Amino acid sequence: MAITVLIADDQAMVRAGFGALLGAQTDISVIGDAPDGKTAVAEAKRLRPDVVLMDVRMPEMNGLDAAKAILSAGFDPPVRVLMLTTFDIDDYVYEALTIGASGFLLKDAPAEELVRAVRVVAAGDALLAPTVTRRLIADVTRRRNRRAPAPALEVLTPREREVLELVARGMSNAEIAETLFVAEQTVKTHVSKVFAKLNLRDRAQAVVLAYESGLVTPG
Repeated sequence: MAITVLIADDQAMVRAGFGALLGAQTDISVIGDAPDGKTAVAEAKRLRPDVVLMDVRMPEMNGLDAAKAILSAGFDPPVRVLMLTTFDIDDYVYEALTIGASGFLLKDAPAEELVRAVRVVAAGDALLAPTVTRRLIADVTRRRNRRAPAPALEVLTPREREVLELVARGMSNAEIAETLFVAEQTVKTHVSKVFAKLNLRDRAQAVVLAYESGLVTPG
């Protein structure tokens, strides 16, 4: 089954360019687009795409509010949201991650990064591996000086805290397994338990919590 994508951006050329690039992939199908946030929400509800590429700044309803509406709708299977952004709106990116967006992509990213991002997000993972993403979350957390109560992490075992820290540093399950000298399935189990205990939707929220709680320090 092809990965279905909805593109939401107020620039027609961006929608057309991204649509042509993604549509040329054998495993990706662009099933719709939207010029504003309000239309994006309506189209997401109608089409139920696997992934929504969501520009942050759009008329009618901005991308952040549109993402909130889509992510809170409780679609099953879930609709993943990948935010499209630039460096001048870091706070919006941070908020998007806290509400459950699967990550973000710079609008001027190379074509292969866009294709990879859609595949990563469709698979249920967060787009967190690039160093710039981790630095962005760290910088925003530092500026806001937000700290979740330390007891929030007390429900975790020492191994689960260790796994959460490695997730927050952008490691995949395979990389964590190699680091800890355990099976990848064991890591998956730990990650699932961390999410359940901390009521986290995905790795993006896990990264934010790890920085806010002080488990991982910016730098």
